[in-house]
Amino acid sequence: MTALDHVDLELLAALATDPRATVVALAERLGLSRNTVQARMARLERTGVFLSYERALSSTALGFPIEAFVHVTVRQAEIPRITAELARIPEVVQAHGLSGQIDLLVRVACRDTQHLFDTDARILAIEGVERTETSLVMGEVIAYRVTPLMELARRAE
Repeated sequence: MTALDHVDLELLAALATDPRATVVALAERLGLSRNTVQARMARLERTGVFLSYERALSSTALGFPIEAFVHVTVRQAEIPRITAELARIPEVVQAHGLSGQIDLLVRVACRDTQHLFDTDARILAIEGVERTETSLVMGEVIAYRVTPLMELARRAE
C-alpha cells in the first residue's frame, strides 16, 4: 500500500467529516484543483484505502434487532471453505480470522432469540466447525472509527 502524505490525510479527513461531499466541494474545501482531488481519490481507491462504498445501515431498522458475536473454533485446514460457507448465511454481517484460541469471530444479526439459536445451529452444522460460543451484543460503546488514527498519522508526519 502506498504511504499517505499530508494531502491524502487532509482529503480523508474531509471525507470523514462529510462522506457525501462531491469532488468539487472537496477541492474547494482543501484549496486543490478538481483534477488533483479526482486523481488522488482514484489512487486511494486503487491502492485499497477505501474499504467499501456501502452505506452502513442499521440492522435494527431492517428488522434484525438482535446482534451477537459468535466465537467459532474450526479445523484449521478448512478455514477457506468454512468462511465461504459462512458468507452464504445472510445473518452473518461480518467475520474476522483471529489468532489464539478462537479461530473466527462472526457477527450476526437476527430477528429474535430463536432466530439467533437457529443461526448458531447453522454455523455449527458447517463441516469443520468444532465449537461455537455466542455472546449477545448489549450495545455498541465505541463505533468503528478511523478518525483518531488519521489524527495520529497527521501528527506523525
